[in-house]
Amino acid sequence: MKRRVILLCSALAYFFASSLNLQAQEDILEKLDAIAIVEQKVMMPMRDGIRLATDIYRPKTDKKVPIIFSRTPYNFNSWGNGKQRTGTAKRAYEAVKRGYAYVVQNERGRYYSEGQWDILGVPLTDGFDAFTWMKNQSWSNGKIGTLGCSSTAEWQMAVAALDHPSHAAMVPQAYGAGVGRVGEINEQGNWYRGGAEQLLFFAWLYGVEHDKFKPRIPAGATQEDLIRISRFYDLAPENPPIDMKTALSHLPIQDILKNINGKHEVFDKMVRRTPNHEDWFKGGIYHDNMEIGVPSFWFASWYDVSITPNLALFNHVRNNAKDPEIRDNQYLVIAPTMHCGYTRATENTVVGELSVGDARLNYDEQIYAWFDLWLKGEQNDFKEKTPRVQYYTMGINKWQASESWPPEGTELKTYYLNSGGSANSFFGDGKLSTTKARKDNPDSFTYDPMQPVPSYGGNVCCTGNAVKGGAFDQQQMETRNDILVYTTDVLKEGVEISGFIESTLYVSSDAKDTDFTIKLIDVHPDGKAYNLDETIQRVRYREGYEKEVFMEDGKVYKVDLTPMSTSNFFKKGHRIRIEISSSNFPRFARNLNTGGNNYDEKEGIVAHNKVHHSSKYTSQIRLPFVSN
Repeated sequence: MKRRVILLCSALAYFFASSLNLQAQEDILEKLDAIAIVEQKVMMPMRDGIRLATDIYRPKTDKKVPIIFSRTPYNFNSWGNGKQRTGTAKRAYEAVKRGYAYVVQNERGRYYSEGQWDILGVPLTDGFDAFTWMKNQSWSNGKIGTLGCSSTAEWQMAVAALDHPSHAAMVPQAYGAGVGRVGEINEQGNWYRGGAEQLLFFAWLYGVEHDKFKPRIPAGATQEDLIRISRFYDLAPENPPIDMKTALSHLPIQDILKNINGKHEVFDKMVRRTPNHEDWFKGGIYHDNMEIGVPSFWFASWYDVSITPNLALFNHVRNNAKDPEIRDNQYLVIAPTMHCGYTRATENTVVGELSVGDARLNYDEQIYAWFDLWLKGEQNDFKEKTPRVQYYTMGINKWQASESWPPEGTELKTYYLNSGGSANSFFGDGKLSTTKARKDNPDSFTYDPMQPVPSYGGNVCCTGNAVKGGAFDQQQMETRNDILVYTTDVLKEGVEISGFIESTLYVSSDAKDTDFTIKLIDVHPDGKAYNLDETIQRVRYREGYEKEVFMEDGKVYKVDLTPMSTSNFFKKGHRIRIEISSSNFPRFARNLNTGGNNYDEKEGIVAHNKVHHSSKYTSQIRLPFVSN
């Protein structure tokens, strides 16, 4: 009887929740219908004859209007009950009531769009052709702004490099998977960091890729037919739920999706690509040899997977665009949230288990002022009111402003690794000091790829239950002997660290290849140790991606790691800490230490790794201190 009551209560709760969701959706659709001309399943033609499914929401006016355009691999069908669908209607309503047409389109091969899908919706000409089609509509004023977060943002940069005359402004948010190479930072769309695979796409592809045997609409279907059909079939796949943490543990990693019965054609070709493979330079990823000629309002987050390449791209365009007007019209917001978490900031914003205070910001107001400036030609006060860089500093928990990134007055201060050779765990003797160690007492640890250091918190996205992102107390993790811990003395005064964190290690190993990881930590007076950012380097790529250089037993090698990024105020009484190890799994794929392909290997070997620190081997971290 008790079980029946529980089931009945659950059913009623689900019924009422569903009813509320449906009511909210009906309400927003009614509001939208009152002010908008709605055209759904417009099949926009591309130059090769492929048609892309497009929904258009535009004001009921005879005046020509500017366009806010979102292209996405995700489902935006406004029929049925779902957050994504209600969200599309809300975004359309906000745009239309401000005098914009809102156009949302699926990438080729997604849902009702024709063609074959690939990550970032190649070819690039799809974006260019869409701009031309929209510009030529009788209701268009010829000005188009692009807007979106994550996969709805990542295509914008490479298309902006095509320099379509109607692409007047863009607002890319959490756009890292669209960034290939920017200077020395080369992640190939978040697939790699430091040459190690980031496993987020392994999990993401399982959830989003449509099967090659999916139902397909016959070629040439009319708009009327497509609208009717879409009310019954939205073509949204729903893969069986799985334990992604277990799934990502499978070896070899090339069979991870196959092992969980996922579709894996796109994955199969990507998992075998080396970091310098020519295919990374085809399709939709932006590289720094491409010229961006579009005013841009960038949005990034401290706990996003791609914070460093995001900031590096802003700086690249700000400093290197050929047109001085474009250089002068680059703006940036950095929030203390996770991937696409801007609008979820509250009076008590919590990332992981750490409160970072009231991180709210008037995002919509700023974005629409930006579009009003560039798409409507309004002479508003956006540029007078809006700082070049708005960044949130954790620790003091407040928004700050700067003309550049890092902020003006930032100076790198070097901290050297010191120990008596026993920095293992926080029970060890590892120190961060402004003075170099004299004698080399290397810290040794054993890295067994079958027993990797588990990821705990961090700057992550899209990994299901495999990794819970954000800031978490690392003390329990730091009891492991395969983690080296180096900590400053207690700070006598508070310090702000805002910018890129650089690190150099001198290492040796008895393995041909291995990884080294670093994590930056804020240690509170009660001992709680909260992670800020993390990075990794596969040693075979220490000299770049053009060649693999393996290690010899007993030799010491210099390794420069990809920079980390943060803005954090370390209060008086706190300490600054770094952790060093050789794994952070499943945030990053394990190095099996063999020197082989890694992606097609099932067995690893144990590596005995050392970090050296002395007057000769100056292992160090360089922290960007902001002078007050």
